[in-house]
Amino acid sequence: MSIISDCLKSKVSDAEKIEKFEKYHKLLIEWNEKMNLTAITDEKDVATKHFLDSMAAFDSGVIKDDAKIIDVGTGAGFPGIPLKIFKSDLDVTLMDSLNKRITFLNEVIGELDLKGIKTIHSRAEDLGKKEQHRETYDIAISRAVANLASLSELCLPFVKVGGYFVSMKGPKASEEIEDAKKAIKLMGGEYVETINYSLPDTDLEHNLVIIKKVSSTPKKYPRSAPKPIKEPLL
Repeated sequence: MSIISDCLKSKVSDAEKIEKFEKYHKLLIEWNEKMNLTAITDEKDVATKHFLDSMAAFDSGVIKDDAKIIDVGTGAGFPGIPLKIFKSDLDVTLMDSLNKRITFLNEVIGELDLKGIKTIHSRAEDLGKKEQHRETYDIAISRAVANLASLSELCLPFVKVGGYFVSMKGPKASEEIEDAKKAIKLMGGEYVETINYSLPDTDLEHNLVIIKKVSSTPKKYPRSAPKPIKEPLL
């Protein structure tokens, strides 16, 4: 049994899925030598802090069969690629502003032979205003490190009314929710709940912040870069 299969056994038993996770790890390490994708490289840590952490998004209860998902600021593909590996019927879009990362993600998609997943090189501020992406997704998800007020402005414009924004956060989620109330409301969102979860063999405390889209986002949002990050709607 490989380290990755051992770490993922509580979630993944399918041998084909395990093989895809192992290939993903291999590519991540290879490419990480050429560009900065992750500070986490130990096989067990990657399996736990990237793969299991990404799949914790399913604990939100809002990711349904055939859901159309956009991963905003996906970086090295988290959480979008693990979600796709685990649940192949998902329609996943990986969006990132750095073209080097997009090149890596396309390599992973090809090597893992993943279908129904694509990459887009763009800023959320720009893509969120385009008709073919605005309010067309069941779920926007982000594991990005920006504050929740900024992320709400960047992610909620993608979500159709009745859909959800799932923000994957660390231990200070409750403080961020308080600060983000104005932004969430302005974007047509409504805070639903926070789901706390832990990762095996770590003392990390993580949270899923679930926000429902209850009304359309006004056309003036998201504001142009860098305003959503530099001047969050607090």
